[in-house]
Amino acid sequence: MFLITNTTELPHHLFTEKHLTENHLSQKTILNHLNTKCTNSLENLKQTHALILKSGHFQDHYIAGTLIKCYTKPHFNNLAISLRVLEQVSEPNVFVWNCIIKGCLDLKQPLKSISIYYKMVVSDSRPNKYTYPPLFKACTIEKSILEGLQIHSHVVKHGLTSDVHIVSAGIQMYASLGRINDARIMLDSIGKLDVICCNAMIDGYMKFGDVRSARKLFDNMPDRNIGSWNTMVSGFSNNEMIEEAKKYFNQMPKRDDVSWSAIIDGYNKGGHFKEALEVFHQMQGEEIKLNKFVLSSALNSCANVGALDQGKWIHAYIKRNRIVLDEILGTSLVDMYAKCGRLDLSWDVFERMKHKEVFSWNAMIGGLAMHGRAEDAIELFLDMQRHDYKPNDITFVALLNACAHAGLVDKGLKYFLLIKETYNIEPTMEHYGCVVNLLGKAGYINEAEDVINSMPMKPNSVVWGALLGACRIHGNIELGEKVGEILLELEPENSGRYTLLSNIYAKAAKWDRVEKLRKLMKERGVKTITGRSMIDLKGTVHEFKVGDSSHPQTEEIYRTLEMIIQKIKLKGHEADTSEVLFDISEEEKETSLKYHSEKIAIAFGILNTEPGTTIRVVKNLRVCEDCHSATKFISQVYKRDIIVRDRVRFHHFRNGKCSCKDFW
Repeated sequence: MFLITNTTELPHHLFTEKHLTENHLSQKTILNHLNTKCTNSLENLKQTHALILKSGHFQDHYIAGTLIKCYTKPHFNNLAISLRVLEQVSEPNVFVWNCIIKGCLDLKQPLKSISIYYKMVVSDSRPNKYTYPPLFKACTIEKSILEGLQIHSHVVKHGLTSDVHIVSAGIQMYASLGRINDARIMLDSIGKLDVICCNAMIDGYMKFGDVRSARKLFDNMPDRNIGSWNTMVSGFSNNEMIEEAKKYFNQMPKRDDVSWSAIIDGYNKGGHFKEALEVFHQMQGEEIKLNKFVLSSALNSCANVGALDQGKWIHAYIKRNRIVLDEILGTSLVDMYAKCGRLDLSWDVFERMKHKEVFSWNAMIGGLAMHGRAEDAIELFLDMQRHDYKPNDITFVALLNACAHAGLVDKGLKYFLLIKETYNIEPTMEHYGCVVNLLGKAGYINEAEDVINSMPMKPNSVVWGALLGACRIHGNIELGEKVGEILLELEPENSGRYTLLSNIYAKAAKWDRVEKLRKLMKERGVKTITGRSMIDLKGTVHEFKVGDSSHPQTEEIYRTLEMIIQKIKLKGHEADTSEVLFDISEEEKETSLKYHSEKIAIAFGILNTEPGTTIRVVKNLRVCEDCHSATKFISQVYKRDIIVRDRVRFHHFRNGKCSCKDFW
């Protein structure tokens, strides 16, 4: 373990400063130096640590505690040294104990916080009101209800039940662990509706799904601050009640940046990304300073609708205002650029990030996977480990998807086996779904079915859906029908399952079965998902549906589309009508294919951009075979790079070819 014991091997530039010579040292001087010069410089911190040892100030509890606080800052991540400091302090007081308990929590070691508290209890050091909030939070993270109950009893024992910060932390713990009645008892124990504790209780009710109780408590509060309203907006959003969230947001007497972040998050969680960006634009009109949380939420919206121009503006805003590009904001940028088709910019941000977390690596690996860059994703996975980052379950989902998109069956199976054997991670349902998809797409249908039959858990609709998708690709009607029936039982209201099975029947010209499925959907009240394609032009997202006529430029767009179809036909494009779900004439089938949403979006792009400009389209469904073929021809005829992100992956079209190599 590292512990500085002398200054002989350290640079001495700090010690030559007049106010830090041994003759002038005082508690105030050292504390000031720790709090100003040592918070961002590990070199300064180590030198000051050495000087404290040399000057004899080490046994000053406030200096020792502040030293611990500095070492446990997340960017230093020096818990081991902090613990050694604690060991060297004779009879540490409550301040020292509180610093190390909080430090462990900040360094994502909640269990260590709890164990250190027990050492504190054994040492007969009396806790105070600052001891318990981080401990309740540690129990929340660890889901340790027994320890939480013990700590609550200590709060009662020490007469701290009236402290609102302790009570609110306790309420949050109980509510998060499903003990909503205990949380309410704790609230009632303080004898008044304190706003901080009420906010914690409302948040607890909302997380528990008890919206009615949350609303009742909110209505009964004698005082409501912005935090109370924000909690309601966030709560409604998390319960997918976006209209209620919007109603409360509009009624707020005053809003802060958290309010705007909450409503933008709400729209994002409900899948209303375009509306989220509209709210973000409205926020900018209010001239509110944009913090990293709002910016991260807005970047999420940009990522999901392909709003590259808006995403670039946010990136420029971050640079212009010198906002620290931390792990969360940096990862949001990486994800946004990758999902907007600019993998080069995504990689640039990733490389420039000074501090990364596992989720940062996951975002970049996932971005490479989406773009079909499997070998690069694998190399980054290896690089991640060389940098001492331990992969988690999400890392392997991204890696397996990368292998599936590129048809790397052997490598995918190898990494699947490593999940448990090497990394001691129990494979989840999602991992099995990835393996079924990997095998099925590559044509190993029987092997994919064997994986499902050998799973240690009952397969869900995602796993069966992967197999059904493989049956569609390879025309396996018999197995497709069997799997389709299982899926219709599991998800009778999921229109995508009916559509996929209908595609299998339509390809095989089994129109009686297509009609039977159509009738079943009608009986069950299931409606198909409308195909939508979005294109970002000069910061405005334009959305098109199948056969759309709502856009102001509709007539010009359709004239352009007719011209495009004629030109690509002359180059040899023939409409692929195999997946049209109606038993109609070939001419009618071609007409229905002509007005698919991505074709309309591409026509809009060609109409409104300069020759040679890259066209980027985001679609909510999988690209059909005819649109895929047509887009290859369009890229060749119009000499355009066309980038289409569908529900599954990216397709980079250039000069008549696609990056997916017709494997999607």
